Amino acid sequence: MPVPKRKRSRARRDSRFANKGVEVKELASCRNCQAAIEPHQVCTQCGHYKGVKVMVTKLERTIKRGQTRKVLQEKAQARQKT
Repeated sequence: MPVPKRKRSRARRDSRFANKGVEVKELASCRNCQAAIEPHQVCTQCGHYKGVKVMVTKLERTIKRGQTRKVLQEKAQARQKT
């Protein structure tokens, strides 16, 4: 059964892991709003990908939700009055 012939020093052991550091992600900028985004990803700020709107943003959803709630409240108040 094979066994190490000599003890591996701490320096030799640790130098093996020297190249396993954390890599920095490269960031691109959105063509529409110039926000920092990862390459090949949809911009979370404006919902554009390669200059085309492909996603509804969180802000737009909250605005639309508020408008629909307002309409529903007005309908409910109209029903209560009649």
